[in-house]
Amino acid sequence: MNCAVIFGGTGFIGTFFASHLLEKEGFEKVYLYDNEPVSAKSSSFRRKMLDAYPNIHEVNGDVRKPVDWTPSESVTLIANFAAVHREPGHEAYEYFECNLLGAENVCNWAECVGCKKIIFSSSIAPFGPSEEVKDERSIPVPTTAYGSSKLAAEKIHKIWQAKKEQRQLVIVRPGVVFGPGEGGNVSRLIKALRKRYFFFMANRDTRKAGIYVKELCRAMMWVLNSEKAKADGVSLFNMSMNPGPSIEEYVNSIARIAKMKVWIPNVPSSLLFIVAYLIDFIAKPLGIKHPFSPVRIRKLIRSNNILPTYLVENGYDYKYTLDEAFADWKKDCPEEWH
Repeated sequence: MNCAVIFGGTGFIGTFFASHLLEKEGFEKVYLYDNEPVSAKSSSFRRKMLDAYPNIHEVNGDVRKPVDWTPSESVTLIANFAAVHREPGHEAYEYFECNLLGAENVCNWAECVGCKKIIFSSSIAPFGPSEEVKDERSIPVPTTAYGSSKLAAEKIHKIWQAKKEQRQLVIVRPGVVFGPGEGGNVSRLIKALRKRYFFFMANRDTRKAGIYVKELCRAMMWVLNSEKAKADGVSLFNMSMNPGPSIEEYVNSIARIAKMKVWIPNVPSSLLFIVAYLIDFIAKPLGIKHPFSPVRIRKLIRSNNILPTYLVENGYDYKYTLDEAFADWKKDCPEEWH
C-alpha cells in the first residue's frame, strides 16, 4: 500500500497535497499529523476538502516533541510542511523552536519507520529581501528569524539524507503560495481590491515570486519522481511562476477574473508607513488584528525576484498561468471572490 504522512498536514499546502497524492499519484492512504485540526471556523473550504476523502486520517501531534505515533502501514513518503511561518505574528524563538525541533523530530521519525523519501517545504525567506534576481545558485542571506530557521532546517534534512545513499530528499523553496482557503497575502489582496482599499505605493513593478497551490503540488511530485532527483539524492528547487508576477500583474489578473473595473491610486509609501504605525500603536495594546501592519507594508514594496531555474532547465511544464490559476480558484471557491 502506498501510504504518505504529511507533517503540518492540516495546513493550507498539506490539505491540497493530500488530495493530490490520492487523486493524481496513486496513494491509497494519507495521514495528516498536526496539532491544529481544521475546523469549519478556521477554513470551511479545507474542512470540506478533507471530509470528502475517507482515506485521509488526521493525527493530533506536535512536531516540537518527539513523534511517538506509528501507522500500521509502511510509510513510502513523508512530507514535512510543519512550520511557524507567519510574519509578523511570532517571537523570534518560536520560529526556531518549531522549525528546527520539527526538522529533527521528523527526520528521526523517518529513520524509525524506515521511510526513504522526504519532501521538505522550505521558503524563499533564506534568500533575504533584495531587488536582485536570484535562483537556486544564489547564496542565501536570511535577515529574519523565519528565514534563518528555514535554512538551518534544510541542513538538518540534508544530514538525514546523507546518512544512507538510497535516501531521497526534495527541498522546495516556494514564493507566495495562493489558492482556495489560503487566507494569506493574495486572499487579502483580492479582498482589498473588492472593498476598494488597495493602493499602489510606488510598487507597481515590484516582483513577488508566487505560485498556485495546485501547481506546487504537481511540481513537488514531478521533481521527486524524476530520474535526476533519484540519481542526485538531494534536489533543491525554487517554486514560482516564471518570472514572478509584479504587483500590477497580480492586480490586473484578479480584476480580469473577478470582472471588476478598478482604478487604483498611487499613494506615497512614506504616508502609508505613518498611517500603519499609528494604527499599530492603537491596535496592539487592545489586541485588535488589522491588515495594515508596517511589516506587511514593507514586504509589499520589496521585490522577491526569485527564478525557478531548476524547473526551467529540467523541462518542467507549467499547467497554470496567473489568469488560469485565479480562474480555477474562483471556480473552486467562488465565495472568496464575492
